[in-house]
Amino acid sequence: MNKYIGHPYQLSGVLEYRLSGGRAEGMRMLRIRNGAGLDFDISIDRCADISTLSFGGANMGYFAPSGYVHPAYYVNRGGEFLKSFTAGFFTTCGLVAVGSPCCDEGEELPLHGSISNTPAECYAYEEDENFITVKATVRDASLFSHQLILKRQYKISKKENVITLSDCIENVGSKESPIMILYHCNMGYPLLSENSQVVIDAEKVTPRNEHAAEDTDNCLKMEKPQADFEERCYYHDIREKNGVAKCGIFNPDIEKGLVLSYNKDTLDRFTEWKMMGEVEYVLGLEPGNCTPDGRDVLRKNGELKFIAPGETYKTNVTFTFTDNEKIFEEIL
Repeated sequence: MNKYIGHPYQLSGVLEYRLSGGRAEGMRMLRIRNGAGLDFDISIDRCADISTLSFGGANMGYFAPSGYVHPAYYVNRGGEFLKSFTAGFFTTCGLVAVGSPCCDEGEELPLHGSISNTPAECYAYEEDENFITVKATVRDASLFSHQLILKRQYKISKKENVITLSDCIENVGSKESPIMILYHCNMGYPLLSENSQVVIDAEKVTPRNEHAAEDTDNCLKMEKPQADFEERCYYHDIREKNGVAKCGIFNPDIEKGLVLSYNKDTLDRFTEWKMMGEVEYVLGLEPGNCTPDGRDVLRKNGELKFIAPGETYKTNVTFTFTDNEKIFEEIL
């Protein structure tokens, strides 16, 4: 018992609330404070993704023009995803489609799939002296189609500014299903500026298209916001160190940054989304098991992955935040 406080949330904990007004009306949210510098929101009605996130009082992620949008307004067609794309610190893309809208074997697939617009059907949280743990279950299933369940866990350290995301996807259906997942991690101002240092130690960098290829040498160089900027995407084959792939961003102007680490056994692809537009100013650091070229392209290229009935697919991503540039370099 801490005799200095009246309630545990004075220092850390979970606050459950709902949004009110506009297209956000009724959305279930969890506000997490770890007591060491992290303050962020988990959007229960949007795949339990992380929306806003600040570290030491500074914003880390990008919040898109649409703002918060309840999944009831989502349109599962073409590029309509963008009208409800909050972005936030990260958005889950999948589970059976990632990337460009397409038609694959007669099935119309929308941009980035529908999982990020699917509410969790149950969730729970608990706290002890070392960690805050949040769990959520999200069902991605349809009659005569795929039947997948995503079981998600966040483990948030109260001693260090570290968030570990663990996902387990299970095929509870009777048929083999495509399995596509991409963690759309969105870095925003003031973490992101022309002075930000982006570190991605890659053995090979492949531009997504000719436009991106024109500036491959500067793919890690951030720029000032520009009018009419056309997005550039790069596929990085990140080197593993001790079995772990890492990348990071640090801005000396605010003396804050983060390192993203993951295992390439299940997340074997990495996409950098460089969008330096005015207002649309965001850097995507995106580990996944596919590229965002559309399921039809991956199937044609023999790169599409599948999950058998009863099989599970597990992923793990860790976010480590720091306000020390030397420590940032040491972590990488």
